Amino acid sequence: MATNTGTATWEGGLKSGKGTVSTQSGTLDARFSFGSRFEEGTTGTNPEELIGAAHAGCFSMFLSSLLENAGTPATSVRTEAKITLGKDDTGPFISKIELTTEADVPGISNDDLQQLAQKAKEGCPISRALASVPEITLKTTLKGA
Repeated sequence: MATNTGTATWEGGLKSGKGTVSTQSGTLDARFSFGSRFEEGTTGTNPEELIGAAHAGCFSMFLSSLLENAGTPATSVRTEAKITLGKDDTGPFISKIELTTEADVPGISNDDLQQLAQKAKEGCPISRALASVPEITLKTTLKGA
């Protein structure tokens, strides 16, 4: 299996500092800051947004694989992962992830799609890596149904 690398560099203090995140492939090279992480309307990315994108991408690919293996390949799968931060005695943590998926899958019943989506939620590698998140919800819609 593949090994992939992400890199982050931070300069300065927490609130006044700034950083960059990048990927080994060079596809991502983005800035982030305290503001982009904790304040609305600030330019830049943040770790939670990147986790959301990774989770959505992983889930979509895993669901597509399950659908194809079931003999009902998807025309498209679009997933959004909304990441919510909470805070406890040890500090901030991811308290909830809401996966919302719309799949265009000719010839599948809604019940079969729901079952495969649940399987994808439980089995995709990013879901498994995020198993300590207290709540991961899933809402799946069959496009055109």
